[in-house]
Amino acid sequence: MLVHWARAQGWLVFYVPSGRDWTSGGMYYKNEQTGLYDTPVQARVALEGFLKSHRSLLDTIPCRVLKPLQLGEGAGVGKLRGAQELTLPEGASLRALVEKGIAVSQASVSVVLRIREELSLVQEAPVLLCIDEFNSWFTFSHFHEATGTRSRRPIHAREVSMVNAFRTMEGPIMMATAFSQSLAVGKLPVQLPGVPKNVRFPIPRYSLEEATAAMTYYHSRKITSKEPSSEDVRKLFYLTNGNGEEIRTLARLLG
Repeated sequence: MLVHWARAQGWLVFYVPSGRDWTSGGMYYKNEQTGLYDTPVQARVALEGFLKSHRSLLDTIPCRVLKPLQLGEGAGVGKLRGAQELTLPEGASLRALVEKGIAVSQASVSVVLRIREELSLVQEAPVLLCIDEFNSWFTFSHFHEATGTRSRRPIHAREVSMVNAFRTMEGPIMMATAFSQSLAVGKLPVQLPGVPKNVRFPIPRYSLEEATAAMTYYHSRKITSKEPSSEDVRKLFYLTNGNGEEIRTLARLLG
C-alpha cells in the first residue's frame, strides 16, 4: 500500500518485493574486483520492474554519476570481449541507464549499484526505497562457494553485491523495510548495521478478528471466489500464525 500510494503521489520508488529473491536462485559469479558475488538474473528483474513502474519519470531525470560502469559476467553468457567498462553519453537519463542494464547482461549488476548511487542525488521527485523480507539480508544466502574438491562454504547475504549496496539504511534516501515472520527468511540481529536510531517500528501479527476482516475484504475484491467461513479463517490464521502476507497468499487457494 505504501508503494502504491507513493507512486500515485509522484514519488520515485525503488521497490524490492522479496529480499529473499535477491539471495536465492538464478546464477551468481564472484566479482574479482570487489570480492562480492554478482547476481545478474536478479539485477535484470529489478531493473525491469523499476522501468515498468517509472518509465516516463525516469526519462526526465539525468544521470549525475559520470563514472564508467564496470562490466562483469552475464547470466550464462560470460564476459564481453574487449573493454570491461561501459560509458553512457553525457546527458543520458536514468531511463537510458536502466535500459542499458536490461539490454547488456554483463552490465546489469553494475547498473543496479549505480541506481543506488543515483537515487541519493535525485532532485526532480521525492525518492523512496522499499524492501520486503529485509531480514533475509542479515543471514546466509542460498549460494555457496567451493573451498575444496569436497567442501564448500555458505555465502552470507552481505557478500552479495546488490544486497551489500542496498541494505544500509543510512543516507539521504527515505527507506521503508518490512520484516517477514516466515521461518524460511531468518531473523534480524538485535542491532542492525547502518541503521539510524529509533527507526524500527514493530508491526504485530493479525489477531483472529483482523484476519477475519482481511479475508472478508479479499473476497469483496474477488481475490477469492468462495466466501470464507469462520472455519476457513481459523485454519489460515493458525497455519500462518497471523502473518498477513501469508494469509493473503494462501487466501487464493480457497477458490
